[in-house]
Amino acid sequence: MLSKSDVKYIQSLAHKKFREEYGHYVVEGIKMVGELISQYPEQLYKVYATKNWVRLNPDLAKNLTCIYELEDFELQKISFLNTSNEVLALAKLPPFKTEILISGEITVVLDQIQDPGNLGTIIRTCDWFGIKNIICSTDTADAHNPKVVQSTMGSIFRTNIIYTDIVTFVKKQQGIPVYAALLNGSSVYTTTFQFPSILIIGNESKGISKEIKELTTHPITIDKIGLAESLNASIAAGIILSHMQLH
Repeated sequence: MLSKSDVKYIQSLAHKKFREEYGHYVVEGIKMVGELISQYPEQLYKVYATKNWVRLNPDLAKNLTCIYELEDFELQKISFLNTSNEVLALAKLPPFKTEILISGEITVVLDQIQDPGNLGTIIRTCDWFGIKNIICSTDTADAHNPKVVQSTMGSIFRTNIIYTDIVTFVKKQQGIPVYAALLNGSSVYTTTFQFPSILIIGNESKGISKEIKELTTHPITIDKIGLAESLNASIAAGIILSHMQLH
């Protein structure tokens, strides 16, 4: 039985303020919750599932110490999806990081990415290319927003997402090349990339902020062939990362 306090608590996690206060965020769907339970159990807090999910997933359900079996209509009350998907979990927010070190060949820096779907797709794309560290400006959408989490399709569990003053962060990375996606720059197709490096992806409509643009050492662009005014930020990130990884 789902209590009113449970419903209120889970619904409050739609807001960043309460996610940070309680230290939890929402993960939904058979695939993502299954991955969370089986591969990242240390990140798991609670599971709310329909009786059908429990029946069909005995191996996942049997070792859970905190699982609540719900009727379909009860799960719908706490779901952030238009149609609930059999199982919802509460995951633990990762600890806040105060020290940020460059590691790996590419560190992605996001400057004011505000659309949750774009952010989630960028996180998923970085995971595809093996990038562990994503540095976000403080005005980038919150990575643990339910819409962002859903868009990552599980990549949220495998990436380090850090919010900080990105101007200060980039200034500290002495001697590391800073690539930025701009409308005017060297072609991404002919650029010879150096590593380790930073790749900056800017706001969906305004692009990269003036302060960050001034810190860019290597402006790059994706050659335009058709008539579209601009590319979606997550698409641009995918194209650039694919070419960076070829070098």
